[in-house]
Amino acid sequence: MEDDRISLAHGNGGRFMRELIEDIFARHLDDPELDIEADAAPIALNGGDALITTDGFTVQPLEFPGGDIGSLAVHGTVNDLAVAGAKPLYLTLNAFIEEGLEIEVLDRIVASLARAAREAGVRVVAGDTKVLQRGEGGGLYLATTGVGTRLPGAAPAMQRIEEGDVLLVSGTVGDHGTAVMLAREDFGLRGDLLSDSACVLPLTEAMMQFDGLRFMRDPTRGGVASVAHEISRATGHGVRLEAGIPVLGAVDSVCAMLGYDPLYLACEGRVIAVVDPEQANAALAVWRSIDAGRSAARIGRISAASSRVILETELGGERFLEELEDDPLPRIC
Repeated sequence: MEDDRISLAHGNGGRFMRELIEDIFARHLDDPELDIEADAAPIALNGGDALITTDGFTVQPLEFPGGDIGSLAVHGTVNDLAVAGAKPLYLTLNAFIEEGLEIEVLDRIVASLARAAREAGVRVVAGDTKVLQRGEGGGLYLATTGVGTRLPGAAPAMQRIEEGDVLLVSGTVGDHGTAVMLAREDFGLRGDLLSDSACVLPLTEAMMQFDGLRFMRDPTRGGVASVAHEISRATGHGVRLEAGIPVLGAVDSVCAMLGYDPLYLACEGRVIAVVDPEQANAALAVWRSIDAGRSAARIGRISAASSRVILETELGGERFLEELEDDPLPRIC
């Protein structure tokens, strides 16, 4: 911890957030079963194989093209279970409502949340509501906990990753972060780009048939680059990202104008999978046969030659991708 105050950068999914969790939360909780690198943790319930996850949502604006904080809360929670190899079943919901929020807005958001839960096949079975004084919140904060059961097949885990494994992504990257940025109109830009916020369970269930599946992660805060750094730290290997990672033209244009890198922007309906190279083509073909994975692509590989995260450029050069520090876009998920 380099400073004596919390900054927005401590919540961006990058180095400051990692150090905050390691130096304070993990140090004091000191539980051998606490895995700060995992999306969801296994728990033993009556001999069953269950997984649990928890998350908080503070997006601004509350409603954005392609979603809102309600649907985002469902998708973010079920996706963390899904990429851990689980079938999501139950959610709890905590709502922190700021005084002055329009009831009509709250009604729309809760209706959207309920619809997203039905579509994902999960039930909201418990919750709590708090009202904050005006000026103490961003209109509405949501906190969720999700519980699911492990699906049959390979149990994806960071420890399974090996040199030579291939990285796949299920679709274009940076859509959510860019859509939220445009919705804020902070830069005088407008467009019809939609967030990719969605349940990824069809994508993760399709991957579970491959015994060569090593690991899955949804690239939310910090985007693809931050997932690559998590893999590099956990395995000691390097990650070489290939040129041609799928990015929508609108996302690429906005990032070029404003100086953002889409590889660091959040996705809320995408999956990164690490797969045995012998099964990578078959896994990619399966994803492309699913509506949610039609733009899936191979994006890199695991290399023991270096412990760095390196992007291979279209001109044949290489660029180091450093771990995210400054927060490029706060309040996005």
